[in-house]
Amino acid sequence: MSDKIQKGKEAEDLAAAFLVKQGYEIVQRNYRYKRSEIDLIVRKAGWLIFVEVKMRSSVAFGYPEEFVDYQKAKNIVTGAEQYTYDNKYNGNVRYDVVAITIRNGTPDIRHFEDAFY
Repeated sequence: MSDKIQKGKEAEDLAAAFLVKQGYEIVQRNYRYKRSEIDLIVRKAGWLIFVEVKMRSSVAFGYPEEFVDYQKAKNIVTGAEQYTYDNKYNGNVRYDVVAITIRNGTPDIRHFEDAFY
């Protein structure tokens, strides 16, 4: 497994554990549709939430959440639309970002609800 893939899995594991502690239920991980990959799909309080996870070991080049650009958000929305269609889901939908920065070996996790669209 490449270092990039391993770090991505670590970030998703950290984010999933964080969200579960906050009362979210993990529905699916790494959903793919065409050019879209959704890191986590979770559920809480009647909402289906599509989560993008970003991790950085430094903020020298910007905070992790700043790396979710328009095109990335558009791809996530496209994947989310397909997921809801395939699963005949007609309820509330939200798009969140979980940003993780490693500071002195310790993850600093921030959750941005309703981050785009």
